[in-house]
Amino acid sequence: VQLQASGGGLVQAGGSLRLSCAASGSTSSITVMGWYRQAPGKQRELVAVITRGSSVNHAPSVKARFTIAMDNAKNTVYLQMNSLKSEDTAVYYCNAIASYGAKNYWGQGTLVTVSS
Repeated sequence: VQLQASGGGLVQAGGSLRLSCAASGSTSSITVMGWYRQAPGKQRELVAVITRGSSVNHAPSVKARFTIAMDNAKNTVYLQMNSLKSEDTAVYYCNAIASYGAKNYWGQGTLVTVSS
């Protein structure tokens, strides 16, 4: 499975961005997709995950502002980010879990910078 993320960039505080991550390869084995982020000097943290059955989980820090969605036909996961804050600045990584948890894949990361 290969993951190609896109959509990062520079945005002012209060603005919006939409991240996309397209999976290719053995996509039928994917059961969960999600987004993680890593800010400078911090550990990578969960942002949001979604299952093929559309069950979602968002981190408390983003729950009211970010929305994860998946297009199963396109094997693409999206992260709509609204009301962005400076503390949302990070490299955002797409993740896919496949083969019932036996395999874990990461995309290349896309930088989101929120200016205050």
